[in-house]
Amino acid sequence: MSKDDFQNKSRPMLSCALGLRQPKLDDDMRAFFRDARPWAFILFREACVSREQVRALCADLRNTVGRDAIVWIDQEGGRVARLKPPEWPVWPAAAAYGKIYAQSPAFAHEAAWLGHRLIAHELKSMGVDGDFTPVLDVPVDGSDKIVGDRAFSADPKIVSALARAALEGLHDGGVAGCIKHMPGHGRATADSHLALPKVAAKELDLANDVFPFAQLADAEAAMTAHIVFEDWDPDRPATCSPFVIEEIIRKRIGFQGMLMSDDLDMHALQYALNGGLTERAEAALGAGCDVVLQCSGVLKEMQLAANGCRELDGLPLVRAHAVEAFAKRPPREFDAKAGWARFQDLLAS
Repeated sequence: MSKDDFQNKSRPMLSCALGLRQPKLDDDMRAFFRDARPWAFILFREACVSREQVRALCADLRNTVGRDAIVWIDQEGGRVARLKPPEWPVWPAAAAYGKIYAQSPAFAHEAAWLGHRLIAHELKSMGVDGDFTPVLDVPVDGSDKIVGDRAFSADPKIVSALARAALEGLHDGGVAGCIKHMPGHGRATADSHLALPKVAAKELDLANDVFPFAQLADAEAAMTAHIVFEDWDPDRPATCSPFVIEEIIRKRIGFQGMLMSDDLDMHALQYALNGGLTERAEAALGAGCDVVLQCSGVLKEMQLAANGCRELDGLPLVRAHAVEAFAKRPPREFDAKAGWARFQDLLAS
């Protein structure tokens, strides 16, 4: 390694993960990443054309920042899947595992573990080593359909059990997971991609929502919800609320892992805050998020978000390294062909 390479590798990381929506880096984006050194990258559907292409893109991203950065993806299954057929197989939405649970809890645990172990096998083979899943939201009647079948169940105990199995499946495949959307998106009556949801539920109901997150408080990473919980902080969404992050997420739930914002581009934050992406990044980090996500794939917007970020140090840096330990571990031995056959049997049971 040359002296320049060593200096690049030793430079601090920026407290953001940035989204890619193109299959190859252009020179301007490569230069920006080299200078900004974001902590991680996120692949969207437009960036995923073929296995070989994704593998090359991941290598290029890491070469650009001079280190083995985590490459994340949203591959929940069902509606939220960046890897699409015919190049990639189809995984079911989380609700499919909940339906199996109604017949056989044991089969549901196995299916949730195996489905996510198969996802991890596919991701790891291409150099993708972080997955923004499982969803721990508990949907209620009358809530917006943005969660819907992305949730394992409407029973928080079932959500907890199946989410644990899913997370362990990712870990066994050498992929980091991220529980979402803390402290709970299942009660929102609007889609935070389009509007700012406000939840007026009182403490007794909110306890139901946070239960699964408390059960998985040992997870390595979590994503916040762009939702105003009026009983906790009537003025700010959870992502930008020091009270929600410190008193609810860190203390009550007990989560001490890396806390990431949901996408800064979502309309919920536009309605909640004055200013643009720089100010949103500052607000989320100032409230207690360790890292912010900016997902548009537009270079000028990445630059604005990066302007509001800081270098990772202290506890956020410790948490970042802990997530990397999950993402960089070698996968356990696994027969993918036999795994797919068993998985199909479980889904049909």
